[in-house]
Amino acid sequence: MEFFATCKGIPIHISDSKKGDIVVLLLHGYLETLYVWDDFIDKLLPKIRVISIDLPGHGLSGSHKTCNSIEFSADVAKEVLEICKVQKACIIGHSMGGYIAIEAVKRYPEIFTSLILMHSGPHADSEEKKVDRKREIALINKSKLQAIAKMGIPKMFAHENLRRMDEKIHEIIELTETHEPEGVVATLEGLMSREDNLDFLRNYSSPFLLVLGKHDFHIPEEKANLLIKELPNAEKLILEHSGHNGFLEETEVVQKRVLEFLNIEK
Repeated sequence: MEFFATCKGIPIHISDSKKGDIVVLLLHGYLETLYVWDDFIDKLLPKIRVISIDLPGHGLSGSHKTCNSIEFSADVAKEVLEICKVQKACIIGHSMGGYIAIEAVKRYPEIFTSLILMHSGPHADSEEKKVDRKREIALINKSKLQAIAKMGIPKMFAHENLRRMDEKIHEIIELTETHEPEGVVATLEGLMSREDNLDFLRNYSSPFLLVLGKHDFHIPEEKANLLIKELPNAEKLILEHSGHNGFLEETEVVQKRVLEFLNIEK
């Protein structure tokens, strides 16, 4: 079931399967929408109740006027669960959604009781990354959002999967037309302003799964290995044939591991 609700003063596009005692909240990545999870959700239902949203600045959701900060988006996630009358949930964040998921479990541990990071991590933007984001803002302000998507989305998949995933890649690119450029800019401002959460995750004692891909353009193997060492408390799933979107590239493997993590028999 899809519907809209007002959270933190803005409209949020929500999808809720409604059925299941165990609940997961799915947060998509940058330039994606809640529809990116469709194939993955099909593999989880009906064993769990799945809620997904278009994050602020993306898809059919509204946006903060100046900055979709990680804190603001985490508060939106919490309000979504309140609207859906959910008291406890596992939160799953992909890439940018992972930054928000970390903030959510930090701010609301009584609600978000476990964490799955898919191709994401706790580090703040480096100065070099901030320069890249400012350059991207300049391009978006010149009506280049679609060009950015066409260049960037294919890089989120392992080279070996490009032909097989061509239809999905095209779908994600097409759906970027639903984003308001001002909302995407506000999101980039939020990404640049986020704080480093490594120390928090190092001391995080609730169930925590880290999913990484061997062929991730954004988290290359050297960086992934460092992240694994930095977070010894996390359970890990290393995907041999995935880039940055393992839940699409190796859906069955990720689905099985998520169900195991949630203590649900397949």
